[in-house]
Amino acid sequence: MQVAQKVTKNREAAEDQVSELYEWLHKKQNPKLWWGIDSYNLKYCSKFLKHRYINKTKKLNRTTYVSDINDTEMDIPYDEDRDIEIENAYNQVIAELRQLEKTKLWPQSKIFQLYWMSSDTLDDTAKKIGISKSTTFLAVKKIRKYLAEVINNPFDV
Repeated sequence: MQVAQKVTKNREAAEDQVSELYEWLHKKQNPKLWWGIDSYNLKYCSKFLKHRYINKTKKLNRTTYVSDINDTEMDIPYDEDRDIEIENAYNQVIAELRQLEKTKLWPQSKIFQLYWMSSDTLDDTAKKIGISKSTTFLAVKKIRKYLAEVINNPFDV
């Protein structure tokens, strides 16, 4: 306790340090930390207290607290119309893919749906179906080209 108080210059901080030390020693349970049968190595304990306090002080000094945040940027209003455009485009894509299922492009439509509506890569999609990656790529490319012609892209500003 005297070593900790000498290092910290504060009785409460010294008590915290000593309790951390005992907690650390209990968790560690290393035979090298013992001196004799029933005592801890005091040299190790004093070094632990000193270095733990120094490291904690350095960490606290690195942390800077900002009292007020001065925001100089203007707030950009949320564009609800753009959200509606994107949602409408999504619904159009889904409706168009369902229409394509009734035409001769139904296999490409199904492949595109498997790819586009999941987080899978082209390779993963091809492996799931059991076809080559190039066939999957060509099907997705064909449907993308078709959808670009039919649907107005809301991301093109």
